[in-house]
Amino acid sequence: MLISTKGRYALRIMIDLAEHQTDEFISLRGIAQRQEISEKYLESIIRMLVKARVVESLRGKGGGYRLNKSPDQYTVDSILQLTEESLAPVSCLEGNAETCPRAGRCQTLSLWQGLDKVIHEYLASVTIADLMEQGTVGDDYVI
Repeated sequence: MLISTKGRYALRIMIDLAEHQTDEFISLRGIAQRQEISEKYLESIIRMLVKARVVESLRGKGGGYRLNKSPDQYTVDSILQLTEESLAPVSCLEGNAETCPRAGRCQTLSLWQGLDKVIHEYLASVTIADLMEQGTVGDDYVI
């Protein structure tokens, strides 16, 4: 499993929107500048987030994007499920995979199923709010 740039950037967009959350909409240009990511590339990712109703958009002057829910209601798993074709550790566990003819006698299948379960449980346990807090962890150390 390798998380794509699209998945990593989607998480950065969500964190940025959460950190700058007000009643106002946030411009994509502002997100792109703060995150040092091409605005053009972010457009395709934000479209995906809007289509999934994770983020709402407003066009025109004063337009932009904002979260539909509070940051603690978005899990990393839910965001990556939108951006990644699969989070499965092996191809036989991908959602659209045909049943492997060796599945009944595969000695490693339970290993991969267990890993897949651990991946999803862990990603589902981490929220955007958790990631926001991690940015400041350890910054208050004084000698």
